[in-house]
Amino acid sequence: MLLLCFGLAIGSASGQKKSKIKISANKQAVIKSVDSRHSELTSLSDEIWAYAEIAFQEKKSSKALADYAEAQGFKVERGVAQIPTAFVASYGSGKPVIGVLGEYDALPGISQKAQPTKEAYEEGGAGQGCGHNLFGVGSLAAAISVKELIEQGKLKGTIKFFGTPAEESGNGKVYMAHAGLFDELDLCFDWHPGTETEAATQSSTALVEYNIEFFGKAAHAAGDPWNGRSALDGLELFTDGINMLREHIKPSSRMHYVIQNGGDVPNVVPEYAKAWIWVRDSKREEMDKLVERMKEVARGAGIMAGVEVKTTLLSGTYELLVNRTGAEYMHKNLMALGPIQFTNEEQNFAKAIQRATGVDEDGLIGEIGPLRATSDQTEGGSTDTGDVSWIVPTIRMSATTGAVNAPWHSWAEVACAGMSIGHKGMMHAAKAIGMTIVDAFENEKLRTDARAEFDERRKGHVYKAYLSDPTPPIQSEK
Repeated sequence: MLLLCFGLAIGSASGQKKSKIKISANKQAVIKSVDSRHSELTSLSDEIWAYAEIAFQEKKSSKALADYAEAQGFKVERGVAQIPTAFVASYGSGKPVIGVLGEYDALPGISQKAQPTKEAYEEGGAGQGCGHNLFGVGSLAAAISVKELIEQGKLKGTIKFFGTPAEESGNGKVYMAHAGLFDELDLCFDWHPGTETEAATQSSTALVEYNIEFFGKAAHAAGDPWNGRSALDGLELFTDGINMLREHIKPSSRMHYVIQNGGDVPNVVPEYAKAWIWVRDSKREEMDKLVERMKEVARGAGIMAGVEVKTTLLSGTYELLVNRTGAEYMHKNLMALGPIQFTNEEQNFAKAIQRATGVDEDGLIGEIGPLRATSDQTEGGSTDTGDVSWIVPTIRMSATTGAVNAPWHSWAEVACAGMSIGHKGMMHAAKAIGMTIVDAFENEKLRTDARAEFDERRKGHVYKAYLSDPTPPIQSEK
């Protein structure tokens, strides 16, 4: 006979106090389910790590996850929201409907072997510098553990795993949100690899992407330059203006760009030039104001250079709408699990990375972080999960998968994401998310309180995607 609860005591090599918190039978089942698949999950994660496919091109990664979900009994709908690498895996029926997000795209140009010294796995290739190979697999593992409880009649409702591509560039979830794929959810969950393990109570920055194009008139750069109008002049005046504008923006704002086309050869006055710019702020309202100033700079640059200018919205993301109600449940489950146990070898691996990247050799943080005060102000990155969080109450966490203080989006995290450090964080996240989803199914108060907080913080805002074209730019990704 299965005991209704048991005491779980876990210590930490780095000194966190032992935790002894009773865990229900259904949550025990989640832990057992995830642990029983350790070999399969880590192999699947390593497979996606090796594929290292960038935004909208995650064909092998998406197929591997979708096939695995299908093999576990999920009904899988592939190619949703006009994105070939997006899918939804569903199991169960009726309410509540709980969603879990999973990513799997890599970053270009940071290929790295799973070792603590810098060496490309594939020269010039992409790498999992944000640990998304862990993200997708860990989230799917949580969904599978809950699916089993529904199958056994211990939970009632529907669990959905969303395979969400192109988070690093392209904002795949925005297209999925625009297509209404998250509208029926009662709650949604996700996690992200990081350098600490904690329930998420911090927001992110809103982001919007624009193409800025200049159209001039070609001429011989030496023979008759006076007959030309340089699109590159317009582009350079634009970037000068953006860099001057930096002095007059708020500390929470960010602007960064790349020049994608500046002409072909020096002896032709360029008739076309193009920049790709991202504008961010911790609040969409401030970001929108800054976008208008950016457009004014572009118009002024075009006037000064005597060329035409075109600004085109590509896509954008909302800032995260924090749900503290859900974070409190997540924190309790993390505390019940206790800290991640890293070995001396893993700590030394992390310290070697820290030494190589010139940061303090503090190793790995295995302890569960405190439940921090809720904050809507951030100077950090952006995520298209922000859009989901304005459609449905979204509960998030992070798990340690990399060396503290080592640079993110770099070879340092690629190395950790392809070995046991990343695996341990992934497994921990899968358990904590699965346990909190159990709470969401069993506890109507969690659902109603999370929704009430969501409604209050949203203040009647109706979500509208930052898209000029609802068709994903599949062919344009390079």
